[in-house]
Amino acid sequence: MKQLSNKMLEMKASSVRKLTKHADAAEAMGKKIYRLNIGQPDLKVPMEYYDRISAFREPTVEYMPSQGIPELLEAVETYYRSAGINVDRKHIYITTGGTEAIQFTLLALTNPGDEILIFEPYYSNYNTFFTITGAQPVAVTTYAENGFHVERCALEEKITDKTKAIFVTNPGNPTGTVLTESEVRMIADVAKEHDLYLICDEVYREMVFDDRKITSFGYLEDIHDRLILVDSVSKRYNACGARIGVLISKNDEILELISKLCQGRLAVSTIEQHAAVGLYSTGFRVIHEIRDEFEKRRDVVYESLKKIPGVFCEKPEGAFYLICKLPVEDSNDFLVWMLKEFDDQGETVMAAPADGFYATEGLGKNEIRIAYVLETDKLKRAIEILGKGLEAYNKR
Repeated sequence: MKQLSNKMLEMKASSVRKLTKHADAAEAMGKKIYRLNIGQPDLKVPMEYYDRISAFREPTVEYMPSQGIPELLEAVETYYRSAGINVDRKHIYITTGGTEAIQFTLLALTNPGDEILIFEPYYSNYNTFFTITGAQPVAVTTYAENGFHVERCALEEKITDKTKAIFVTNPGNPTGTVLTESEVRMIADVAKEHDLYLICDEVYREMVFDDRKITSFGYLEDIHDRLILVDSVSKRYNACGARIGVLISKNDEILELISKLCQGRLAVSTIEQHAAVGLYSTGFRVIHEIRDEFEKRRDVVYESLKKIPGVFCEKPEGAFYLICKLPVEDSNDFLVWMLKEFDDQGETVMAAPADGFYATEGLGKNEIRIAYVLETDKLKRAIEILGKGLEAYNKR
């Protein structure tokens, strides 16, 4: 038979799900697994979401406008204006999750071979869309030792004639880093000076801890002609499965191309858009409740990890992830061993190997990403098991 797509054959599997087969086998053997590998929180979805679904009684579930339903566009506009970011509904397109917003952005901005500067470690599923579009990620490495913060010299030395945009996730996944105001300004200035677009994934915008100031690129009016904001209800309202994302730009040429792509996929789910209006109707009440809960969980995980000999991590500043260095040579081998060979009273832990979040070969081999998405008691127990596993692994 004829060969399948080279692009798809070369695409790497998601690093956050790569150990799933081992976890499934462990559960089949009766082990209980604390899953810290994926950003799926256990919090409740606001009732306003379900109220809107229950109220939907249209005789036909019709295609909605490609840009999004008017009620949701208005709700997103209201949220942004309340957050201090000046946008109009004409700048907003509703997408099927933040991932579609990212894919559409790359399709609109890039030709195959164009380079996108991106700070590593970064969310590994972005690689799917780099492969699909042909855009080339160029990694700007950040380091655990300084909390994965960004330096101008490291950014500018990677710029070439092929560079089209800078891609930023703030707060960061997988690092939990929150860019400072000066870092945001510096990245914006580099984009202006080198005539680059800015793609900013801000799905964790309000999840900043220790009374830190939110640092959105949307606050900077002087870069709105080159800025594309990507957003979602997934994390802000704990509605990951709703698959409602948002793409925002004030660049009319970009929006014209985004409109074509949205028309091509027809429309986002009718019922989910109506339900998402309910999420936005909660204002900042739910957002702040979720933020406060994750700050508690962050504290539990960080303090527990500090007690394990040989483990290193900086205290995460936002989102609900952290990357930590382990006293092992290969975190993939260790995590598979934890699932296949180890348990403590019938329980073990699953995390994500961090090498999949790096584009540079060889980095992250002794690191893991932890998503602290479980209740605090479960997190304490999970990190206790991790520590016991490390001790047993290194005694083999």
